[in-house]
Amino acid sequence: MLTREHAIADIDFRRGTIHPDRLVRGVHRNYLAHAERMLRVYSRGAGETRRTLHRRIHDILADEPDCPTARIDAFCKLLDDASGYRKDSSGRAAKLRQQVFALASQYHPLVQEPDRFFEHGQWQVKQTIAKQLGRTWQEIDEALFADVFEFHRLESFTGYESPPALLSRYNVAQVQAALYDATRLTIWASDDFKTILRYAKLAHLMHRIQPFAGGGYVISLDGPASQLRATRKYGVNMAKFLPALIACSDWRMKAEIVTGRKAWQVRLELSSDDGLNSHLPPPDQFDSEVERAFAEKWGDEPRDGWLLVREGQILFDKQTVFVPDFSFRHESGLEVACEIVGFWTPEYLAAKSQTLTRFSRHPLLLVVNALVQEQLPTLQLPTVTYKSAIKISDVLQRLNEISATQA
Repeated sequence: MLTREHAIADIDFRRGTIHPDRLVRGVHRNYLAHAERMLRVYSRGAGETRRTLHRRIHDILADEPDCPTARIDAFCKLLDDASGYRKDSSGRAAKLRQQVFALASQYHPLVQEPDRFFEHGQWQVKQTIAKQLGRTWQEIDEALFADVFEFHRLESFTGYESPPALLSRYNVAQVQAALYDATRLTIWASDDFKTILRYAKLAHLMHRIQPFAGGGYVISLDGPASQLRATRKYGVNMAKFLPALIACSDWRMKAEIVTGRKAWQVRLELSSDDGLNSHLPPPDQFDSEVERAFAEKWGDEPRDGWLLVREGQILFDKQTVFVPDFSFRHESGLEVACEIVGFWTPEYLAAKSQTLTRFSRHPLLLVVNALVQEQLPTLQLPTVTYKSAIKISDVLQRLNEISATQA
């Protein structure tokens, strides 16, 4: 991600809005060729110093109209993020400098070309020092400032898939930089809700959820300290969460942002229709191979009238939300949630049992690994036990028993 120093945004104080810098095809069509050249610089730059690479990126964009230095530096940062640099953290570079400077001081002053007044030429002295240290001068030169950030040398570059991918990453990164000062993030989601919630948890963001008309959900994201006061403490977490949100579909968001010395309140609005592209792959549909194998074995067609749906039901209890692993929908209209509990820590099992108890008034089927069952507190729930794979016949038996009690 970028740092605050790389952030570029237009702020409309009258309307209270903020618009992060964005490259678009029409106005910034030249940047596609620039991106190709920038990727080429790094792809062919093995052994070059960070300073040299940055200078070449600046040279590429220097003549581009209305291209601020912060934008150029932002591209350098994104390219560096995809790079591996050789750096010295052992102190060898500092020791080498002491040796070289001590030897060079014997020949002071050094000049480019010796003459009758100054007899010590720079090139000759370098060769003399190299011979004394038993290394070539090129080796010494590469290691002399290996502990200085600007002189780290490029070792590897994983790059970006294409020039458009680099430009897309820049656009997303500028939105992320704007979110560093966010105090709250509100999302209206009509699809991929479960994925949004999962990544919000991974970003360590607290959430409050409520349904809205039309079948979607409103998700408010912040952090623990936000319950006491407005704080920008969790803005970085929101920025990390953003690429996951962009990878989803049918959503819109509003971020409340505090900016400037006077702490102006502005908002950032974005939606899935704005054309931003995430570098993240779609999340895995299943949490474990046990779930995947069970779903594949069950298939897409109903069994005894029961249709299996992955995370198809969302249960609410006040401000607490529970998304079971599966839902079984019967042709009669009955819907039974299903939660699979495999190998987990005792702390997780304790928390899971509290959640299951809280939602036990809903039709709920528990599928538990036999090795975990002894550690799981006793729950008054229909349960299926499995060892290595979940048996469909056992699940169907329990589902039909639940159906009979609901009749």
